[in-house]
Amino acid sequence: MPTLYNQADKNTWLTWIYITGFLVFVIGVGYVFAGAMGNSTILYIAVAFSVFMSLGSYWWSDKLVLAMSSAKPLDHENGREIYHLVENLCVTAGLPMPKIYIINDSSPNAFATGRDAEHGVICLTTGIVDKLEKAELEGVIAHELSHIGNKDMLLSTVIVILVGFVALMADWFRSWAFFGGDDDNGSGPFRIAMIVLALVLSILAPIAAMLMQLAISRKREFLADADGALLTRYPEGLARALEKISADPKPLAEANRATAHLFIANPFRGKNVSKLFMTHPPIEERVAALRGIKL
Repeated sequence: MPTLYNQADKNTWLTWIYITGFLVFVIGVGYVFAGAMGNSTILYIAVAFSVFMSLGSYWWSDKLVLAMSSAKPLDHENGREIYHLVENLCVTAGLPMPKIYIINDSSPNAFATGRDAEHGVICLTTGIVDKLEKAELEGVIAHELSHIGNKDMLLSTVIVILVGFVALMADWFRSWAFFGGDDDNGSGPFRIAMIVLALVLSILAPIAAMLMQLAISRKREFLADADGALLTRYPEGLARALEKISADPKPLAEANRATAHLFIANPFRGKNVSKLFMTHPPIEERVAALRGIKL
C-alpha cells in the first residue's frame, strides 16, 4: 500500500515525466500551429516558452499559486497555536517546518504547495482556523503535511502552470483562426491539414490536460487522507473536519479553476458536477474511507 514514506520518490520522477512530456507536447503543438499559420517563428516561440514555463513551473509555481490565492504569511506572534500544531506534527512525520500562510476568507479550506519539503508551505483560510476544533484542525494540517511529505504539492502545482499554459496557447490560436488568420501564406493541402489539426488540438488539448489534472488530484486526496490519519492516530478528527468543510455553504472568494484541485475540499461548493470533472473525490467516500481505517 502506498504511504507517506514510499510515495515521494515516485512523485518526483512523475513530476519530471510530466515536465518532459509537456516540453514535447508544446513543441509538437507549436509545429502544428506553425504549419497552420505558415510561419516557422511560431515553432521557435513555442520551444522557448515551453522551456521557460517548464523550468519556471518547478522553481516558482508555489509563489504564483500563493499570489493567485491572495495568501499572506502568518507570523508566529499572531498564530502561536497553529505553529505549535504544525511543529508537533512535523516532528511526528519527520518533516522540516513549512512556512504558514493565511487567506483572509471565512470559507473553511486549506492547501499545501512548494517544490520540496525544505520549501513547503501550508496555507489555511481564516474560516478553517475559526470554525474547526483543535483535533479537526490537526487532521487538516496532517493531511496537508502528507501532501508535502510525498511531494504531491510539487506535482500538483507544476500541473497548475502547465495546464494553464496549454489553455493559453489554445485560446491564442482560436483567436488567430477566427479573427486574425492570414491568407497570404497560401492554402495548399499541407497548410489546410495543419489548420484543421491545429483547430482540433486547440479544443481537445485543454480538455485532456484538465482531465489529467483532475484525475491526479482525486487520487492524491485519498492517499493524503490516509497518511494524515496515520500522523494524528485519530482519523475521526479529519473525518469531522471534512464534513464541516463540505457543509459550509460559502464558496472561497479567491478560488479559481487553475488552483481549485490544490485545496483539501472543493472551494466552489458545486453539487451537480459529473465525477469526471470533479476536482475532489466525494466527501462521503473520503469520510467513509477514514472511518474504515483500523489503527
